[in-house]
Amino acid sequence: MLTGTISSGIVTGFAQDVRAGLTTRGQKELPSKYLYDTVGSALFEVISALPEYGATRADERLLRKHSREIVSGLSSPVLVAELGSGSGKKTRWILEALCRRQRTSYYPIEISATALNMCRRELGDLDAVSIVGFEREYLDGLLEVAARREPGQHILVLFLGSTIGNFDRPAGIRFLHEVRGILVPGDSLLLGTDLEKSVSQLLLAYDDPLGVTAAFNLNLLARINRELGADFDLDQFEHIARFNSEARSIEMHLRSRRSQVVNVAGAEIAVSFSENETIWTESSHKFCLEELFQIAEETNFHCAAQWVDREWAFAESLFTAT
Repeated sequence: MLTGTISSGIVTGFAQDVRAGLTTRGQKELPSKYLYDTVGSALFEVISALPEYGATRADERLLRKHSREIVSGLSSPVLVAELGSGSGKKTRWILEALCRRQRTSYYPIEISATALNMCRRELGDLDAVSIVGFEREYLDGLLEVAARREPGQHILVLFLGSTIGNFDRPAGIRFLHEVRGILVPGDSLLLGTDLEKSVSQLLLAYDDPLGVTAAFNLNLLARINRELGADFDLDQFEHIARFNSEARSIEMHLRSRRSQVVNVAGAEIAVSFSENETIWTESSHKFCLEELFQIAEETNFHCAAQWVDREWAFAESLFTAT
């Protein structure tokens, strides 16, 4: 059963974030959340099918195989809030398992209207699921879900796909603290994390031979052109992937091929680039299993269970709010 989407003003925030990120001293950067417009979301679906990028398939394998076990440990009744639902394909396994025991309210939270529409199409056939999408930042949306909680209801927060890896480690800890602050004891968080693997494997995953990831990254500049009236010449920028050994992360950058000036009318800025200067667009931090238990304790959760995919090192960890 589809109930709709509650939206908010994301466009203004986009212009503000572009202005802040491209005028900062030192390393220019753009928030990775803006990679996922209509074109970006479609390109990421292609990336997820590439043989070089196994995280999405590992995530799906774990949820498909262990969804009944995951929901069996939850206190009923449960409502589900997902931070960054994407297309919703992976979420189906959890919702179907829950529907065997109760009617379920599902709240996907996305800044991408395209992703919310994809999610509704993907999951609209689940008759026992009521879907209300929130076009919000993660914490704002979660606050609205918590406000809808009925007495006795518990919240299951889904944060899948290793999106937590897009935060640097201190920021990730702060974010999980904030999530925990919205929850109450007995609520749960299912956290997906990509695990450490060889540098060569990671570099291929984020710079595939077909160039799909490059197109995905460059689309962010095309989006700024479309939505903010910028004049980025995409031929004058190139996608690069780097491994940061200290942070244990892969970084995606867009490198300027020459000295140039780019005008972004919607953000009221003109940005100078030197040759080889980069815009940092995404980080994807990798984890080891032991630190996930430490992260749970540090953020006032308890890691109640963990499932690991061995084909592509990836983990789903069920945190319970203490």
